[in-house]
Amino acid sequence: MQLHSFIPHLKFHESENFFLIAGPCAIESRELALEVAGKVLDICNELEIPYIFKGSYRKANRSKLNSFTGIGDEKALNILAEVREKFNIPVTTDIHTDEEAAIAAPYVDVLQIPAFLCRQTSLLVAAAATGKVVNVKKGQFLSPEAMQFAVEKITETGNEKVILTERGTTFGYQDLVVDFRGIPVMRSFGVPVVLDCTHSLQQPNQPSGVTGGRPGLISTIASAGIATGADGIFLETHPEPEKALSDGANMLPLEQLNTLLKKLVSIKKALNQYNQIES
Repeated sequence: MQLHSFIPHLKFHESENFFLIAGPCAIESRELALEVAGKVLDICNELEIPYIFKGSYRKANRSKLNSFTGIGDEKALNILAEVREKFNIPVTTDIHTDEEAAIAAPYVDVLQIPAFLCRQTSLLVAAAATGKVVNVKKGQFLSPEAMQFAVEKITETGNEKVILTERGTTFGYQDLVVDFRGIPVMRSFGVPVVLDCTHSLQQPNQPSGVTGGRPGLISTIASAGIATGADGIFLETHPEPEKALSDGANMLPLEQLNTLLKKLVSIKKALNQYNQIES
């Protein structure tokens, strides 16, 4: 299913490219959000990649009590709305409770369900009830096949606008692994499937209480995702990941994004050509 049928103002409706969901992990400031959105959009316009800006207005799943959780809900949501209006692009943020669905929906185009919450029926139903696109991240503890039930919970509520996102599977206590077989499995449910390249490379549950990561493998993971049929790529990016207030250890430096996306576009073109020959 084509994403532009979900989001009419998504650019490049006729593009055979993947789409991109990208931005900083959290809304840290208005200046950062506008800087990242503007620079990513320039790259996407050049490469004809449909783009959705991502930023969490609130970080609820933190290891430590004193971890950064946000700059304030209303302030962060207004920044998301400004990004959408200024650049005329769709925006997304994650929600964590039933009540947050209705709070966040007026400001965004896509509601993201965190992986740890993908089985929370009332949360999925509340998100579906807003009429927004609902992007459900596959739990680190679930098989790809099990995500059909998340899709059913949303569609049976009357909302057909569903995306599924692969973000790695727990591999021991402090690592994740991506099973790329899950991409075609989840696509078989008739919904777009996204590969979250940065969270798939997290190293969670560190003794320090701060999640680690392996950002040097983002290009490898993303390339494999496109080659195995992912409809979209999700990644978090920041001008200075080492100074990011959340998840800096696995974010892509913004200056590296252009090179990465050009590589992925080349892979996607080759895949499209192969599929045409095969058909």
